[in-house]
Amino acid sequence: MMEKLYMESGWLSLNKMGEELCGDRVECINLENCYLMVLADGLGSGVKANILSTLTSKIISTMLANDMTIEECVETIANTLPVCSQRQVAYSTFTILQAFKTTGEVIITQFDNPQVIILRDGKSIPYPMEERVIAGKKIQITHFQGQVGDLLLMMSDGTIHAGVGTVLNFGWQLPEIIEYAQRKYKPDLSARSMAGIICDACRDLYMDMPGDDTTVAALRIRRHREVNLMIGPPVDPAQDEEICRDFFALPGKHIVCGGTTSTLVSRYLGQPVNPSIDYIDPKIPPIAFIKGVDLVTEGVITLGRVVELAQKFVSSQDTDTPWRTSKDGASLIARLLFEEATKVELYVGRAINPAHQNPNLPLNLSLKLRLMEDLAALLEKMDKRVSLRYY
Repeated sequence: MMEKLYMESGWLSLNKMGEELCGDRVECINLENCYLMVLADGLGSGVKANILSTLTSKIISTMLANDMTIEECVETIANTLPVCSQRQVAYSTFTILQAFKTTGEVIITQFDNPQVIILRDGKSIPYPMEERVIAGKKIQITHFQGQVGDLLLMMSDGTIHAGVGTVLNFGWQLPEIIEYAQRKYKPDLSARSMAGIICDACRDLYMDMPGDDTTVAALRIRRHREVNLMIGPPVDPAQDEEICRDFFALPGKHIVCGGTTSTLVSRYLGQPVNPSIDYIDPKIPPIAFIKGVDLVTEGVITLGRVVELAQKFVSSQDTDTPWRTSKDGASLIARLLFEEATKVELYVGRAINPAHQNPNLPLNLSLKLRLMEDLAALLEKMDKRVSLRYY
């Protein structure tokens, strides 16, 4: 049986200046054999646009998840949402991606949003569009065979309006967005990071004063990759070897966090710990090296920073990702967990660390356990398959 592909998604939004709510909405449903992603753009801005885009995205994604047809979805939207009496246009535009995990087939349905961009090997590829009139609306539908590595970009019209009348006379046109995306593309770039790069450029063109709600959503077709992380020794020292044996038997990359854990792993592998003396970030302890381990870092302080980075990464508003290029331990963990992994195994030892009993250090076992629970929850929000094992 063919291995199912992994559909990695991510999106970011800029609210129109002065608005607390975004008039765009992205809705995702991860089904057994299909990944659904809907971007809806409500007419105007503020509360009304937010409600209408939310209704549109929710109705479409729920109906498609229950095996309804595109025709039924569009007819329902047309009958549910009114048409603006003044502009005579629909109250919400939308783009739908349906990516099938077993076959790699992708169906794109577009209504009045900027055209979806498909990057393959970093280059934009053309694709056919069949036009259908459904409930009086002209809908473009595309069927194409996706490949591993394909990156698809959906956008609301805030992207093509960026810079109108200020930096650019006619806004950021689609060919220019395509050229910029091709220039910024890297094979290991996550969907969310690519969405952030385009969103950042829009923010700059708007000079930090967006004149329209702006959303960029991305979907990347990937194969599964596993990353495993261990922190803390077991409660029972007699289990040291067993836990290490189980951990290193797992496929994929291995991260070891904490001085005591590093000593334990060093003993098991028969390899010395070689600490680095480089403080890349003065707030994050240096990494170390053990032959046979992909990454060795300090424990609770480093993972505390990783959790902070994860909280920002799952936000649909924060485009700041300095960890993508930094070499400190937390940034290196973030790249492996956020961008590379599709499945994460977290091994968490519950032995009390004597160093944490120092009253001058605000560290204890419950903090470590809470950090790992928070990290697991945040990784699940990134659509990672996460397993948390205590020992």
